[in-house]
Amino acid sequence: MKLVRYGDVGSEQPGLMDGDTLRDLYGVIDDITGDTLDDETLDRLRSIDPTTLPEVKGNPRLGACVGHFGKFLCIGLNYSDHAEEQGLPIPEHPILFFKANSAIVGPNDDVVMPRNSKRSDWEVELGVVIGKAAKYVSKADALDYVAGYCVVNDVSEREFQQNLTGQWTKGKSCDTFGPTGPYLVTRDEVADPQNLAMSLHLNGKQMQTGNTSTMIFSVAEIIEHLSGLMTLHPGDIITTGTPPGVGDGMRPQVYLKVGDVMELEIEGLGRQRQEVKMDA
Repeated sequence: MKLVRYGDVGSEQPGLMDGDTLRDLYGVIDDITGDTLDDETLDRLRSIDPTTLPEVKGNPRLGACVGHFGKFLCIGLNYSDHAEEQGLPIPEHPILFFKANSAIVGPNDDVVMPRNSKRSDWEVELGVVIGKAAKYVSKADALDYVAGYCVVNDVSEREFQQNLTGQWTKGKSCDTFGPTGPYLVTRDEVADPQNLAMSLHLNGKQMQTGNTSTMIFSVAEIIEHLSGLMTLHPGDIITTGTPPGVGDGMRPQVYLKVGDVMELEIEGLGRQRQEVKMDA
């Protein structure tokens, strides 16, 4: 299934994609959150004939594909070709940082650079949404704890990330720096999360080209590692790193500017589009 949340900011309703038709799920479930991502609820939704659901007319705004987030966990430097691009060694363990939940926006909402930003950058990433509580989970069982997958743009202000003493979180958590969606694609529709083509275009030019097959730590290994450190709860999102082609890795370096348009896509998970603006 491809689950969506649509409507104005703060008033999103749950929906289901029936081919290219958006169907309304309100009344069946209240929202797409950690409370409705368990296997029992997802199986109940799969059993519904989508043609019996009301069709949503027009072209409504899409919100983040999961509401009421728990944790937004991010894995850094997790593609071997991206590490090579950055001239950095392969990490021995997954590099973890957090992104503020206030960064989360819809897949096609504007990305607004913070005041004094000069080095804002793009990162197309595979997002993993947890469907049931996971603690001390083995690699062999890890994917059973996944509700589904989505596209995430891990927008990053490199000056804040690298030169404001402290954690990467400073450059990752600016408002609007976490476009998420358009769809939450349930795990049964993703045969192999380690074989998904991904790309990002800037103003029509392809900047990132990659495949999840070059991840250093697989989705299952990441869940095993993180669940050994903390309990992962339903609705938590894990972003899993980015392939090469970020602006910071180019020579000369390239960063976002007002009016730029980013277009992201991951095979089977849909597309995003954001226009870049500057905070007042």
